[in-house]
Amino acid sequence: MSNNSTALFACSKCFTKHPFEELSSGQQLCKDCRGAFPFVKCTYCRSEFQQTNKVSTSTICTKCENNVKQFGKPSACEYCNIIAAFIGNKCQRCTNSERKYGPPVTCEQCKQKCAFDRKDDDKKVDGKLLCWLCTLSYKRALAKTKQSDAERRAHMKLAAQRSSKTRDNRLRGHNKRPNRVDVTKVDVTRHESNDSGSTLPPVNKLARTGNHRPPGDVLDPNSSDHVVAMTQLKEQMASLQKQLSLKDSQLLNKDKMITELKAKHFTSETELRNKMLSNEKEYEKKVEQMSLKIKSLQKEVAMLSKSNKKSATSALGSSAGNSGSGTDSPLA
Repeated sequence: MSNNSTALFACSKCFTKHPFEELSSGQQLCKDCRGAFPFVKCTYCRSEFQQTNKVSTSTICTKCENNVKQFGKPSACEYCNIIAAFIGNKCQRCTNSERKYGPPVTCEQCKQKCAFDRKDDDKKVDGKLLCWLCTLSYKRALAKTKQSDAERRAHMKLAAQRSSKTRDNRLRGHNKRPNRVDVTKVDVTRHESNDSGSTLPPVNKLARTGNHRPPGDVLDPNSSDHVVAMTQLKEQMASLQKQLSLKDSQLLNKDKMITELKAKHFTSETELRNKMLSNEKEYEKKVEQMSLKIKSLQKEVAMLSKSNKKSATSALGSSAGNSGSGTDSPLA
């Protein structure tokens, strides 16, 4: 009745009915269909999706395929540098986040200005404000460490089980009862030995020695095999703990190196950007100075041309007056 009362939903690939919790959140696929096709990252938006066809091994999601058909190939986003800006200089993810949470802030992992402060401490990753890519990489590394821890525990459990089995086998070999003494033969040999003059121990003494418990019995916790197995397990655990501490220190050193390199890259990039901005400002200033100089020179040229025109007209007028006075004198 419980199975019939729960609502069932169809898989988008094989159309079999399953509960909603068993289907994937993105494409509504069942467990069989999810295992048949691999998960890949989109070339453009870097989001993970599952391929639905083994023939076409495309690494572009359906959303980016539609955008490429509609807008062409994208460019790099000016915030996150992901090649997913189909419209303008920003990708859709950064545009929506900027609309919701305001301008971006610096990511604490990659030191780029591509994280968005949601004003919610619960949504931070271990108290750090990370961008989308750094959040994904951190979660992936956390899942890998959990898987490796589980594998290590399973390996240690198997090793402990094997050592306990070998110890039990040894103890069973020690706990086997000794061969019983044939009383008739002992009596015969005793009579023969008495006849021959040699001495043999009585039968009840032999039976008492047969009832003696061996040193490797289960009830004896201080047996040599038990102590050896325990010391071996302790040595193995100590060596594994040393290896774990070494691996942890190596990982910490690598994380420090990565953060230092990212910080150096960020500082060099900011220095280059500041240098470019200062050069652009100097260039604009020089262009303004040159334009002002050109305008002043053009004004000087215009004034000089006007003065030349005035001097030329005055010279022409004086020459005309002189010529008129010379022609009237003979008539007078």
